[in-house]
Amino acid sequence: MPEVSELPEPGSAVLVTGAGVTGRAILAALAPLGVRATLTDDRPAALAEYARQGVPVVDPAEATAAIADFALVITSPGFPPTAPMLAAARTAGVPVWGDIELAWRLDRSGRHGQPRQWLVVTGTNGKTTTTSMLHAMLEAGGRRAALCGNIGEPVLDVLDRPVDVLAVELSSFQLYWAPSLRPDAGVVLNVAEDHLDWHGSMDAYARAKARALTGRVAVGGLEDAVAARLLAAAPAPVRVGFRLTSPALGEVGVREGALVDNAFADELVLAQTSTIPVAGPVGVLDALGAACLARAVDVPAGAIADALAGFRVGRHRAEVVAVADGVTYVDDSKATNPHAAQASISAYPRVIWIAGGMLKGASVDEMVAAVRSRLAGAVLIGRDRAVVGEALSRHAPDVPVVELVTGEDSGVLEKPESGVTPVTRVIEVGSKPVSDAVMAAVVDAARGLAAPGDTVLLAPAGASFDQFTGYGHRGDAFASAVRAATR
Repeated sequence: MPEVSELPEPGSAVLVTGAGVTGRAILAALAPLGVRATLTDDRPAALAEYARQGVPVVDPAEATAAIADFALVITSPGFPPTAPMLAAARTAGVPVWGDIELAWRLDRSGRHGQPRQWLVVTGTNGKTTTTSMLHAMLEAGGRRAALCGNIGEPVLDVLDRPVDVLAVELSSFQLYWAPSLRPDAGVVLNVAEDHLDWHGSMDAYARAKARALTGRVAVGGLEDAVAARLLAAAPAPVRVGFRLTSPALGEVGVREGALVDNAFADELVLAQTSTIPVAGPVGVLDALGAACLARAVDVPAGAIADALAGFRVGRHRAEVVAVADGVTYVDDSKATNPHAAQASISAYPRVIWIAGGMLKGASVDEMVAAVRSRLAGAVLIGRDRAVVGEALSRHAPDVPVVELVTGEDSGVLEKPESGVTPVTRVIEVGSKPVSDAVMAAVVDAARGLAAPGDTVLLAPAGASFDQFTGYGHRGDAFASAVRAATR
């Protein structure tokens, strides 16, 4: 392995894959290095726009054919290793970095001043909330910190800022393409089936997550079997686990309603759990994970307590949209995998669950079995709605289910009935955008299933790109439909 500060030589040919936000950041970071950067993307319009700005561009097929002409490929994280260009690079012996690998090497090289402390957060569920909590703790402790990575801005964009600590949320994709990364501290919150279509297997997905644990301090969620196993195998000299119960030596946990540090201090009370503004055990676990990383860089207990007391949940993360007729409507559109959906449902006693979308190869059977006692009804949408419906019929056959489809080939039943057979309703799109029509039908169906005291919960367990532009668009459409129906 080359030194981590090693960078591409001036004049060398570098291929940048992806013309989105990350690709733009990569190009900007490469410019001062004097390399000859060429951009490729499978969207001709995006390439044309860059070409008008004077950036050399190449079609993906041409790039693949000429891959041996490049000294290095720097890829946006969405490209899997099986992508033709990247597979061709591997065959030709051309190294492939991600934007995080480039950022790490630039930072270690000293080109942007004193190297920063990197605090890395990853996991299947809770990354964004945990990283945001961590950033708040750092700022409350007087640290010059930046929120970046898979949340906020690309790491490459903040290297020129006057900051000392980076609170970095990283996806499994970003970690996969960052083999040299050795953070000051990193946490794996949990690991459950997600992105198996990208990684190819659960084992490969877990290995990518484990790269967060290769630095000075490794932190893992002990309530999660896979995260606990990764922590036990981590090469870091300091390993810290966190749990919902009383912490043993070397752990951070909960005792008598308080977060307690028994890893970086002796039984130090950090904060009261009652101040955590995220419902259910998942909120406590996120706070514990953030506190572990903050304590790894000596943030005092008072700052952790102040940060949690003032913390506000981000958009589309268990966000209460409205309360009407005794029913609470919650937007947790960010729950884009079964593990996140299970944690979301577990925070409420009776849920009308809005689910579906693109499951990315993940199974929902285990999570449905785990939450069935909380389900008062389900409304299913999107490409993989039938997969969710089949899991419900196997594990929660008494839960009333409404399946919403766009098209003319499904029968329509007016009233939902309990049992294994879902009610199917065809969404009348008319002149409205499909996304708006879908969510209007969703809210109408959910209201028909809900009783006072219930929570109508958008926690889809799948990605949104089949019917929406992203989880934010999905959540906004849900909120708009709720307000229209309950005003």
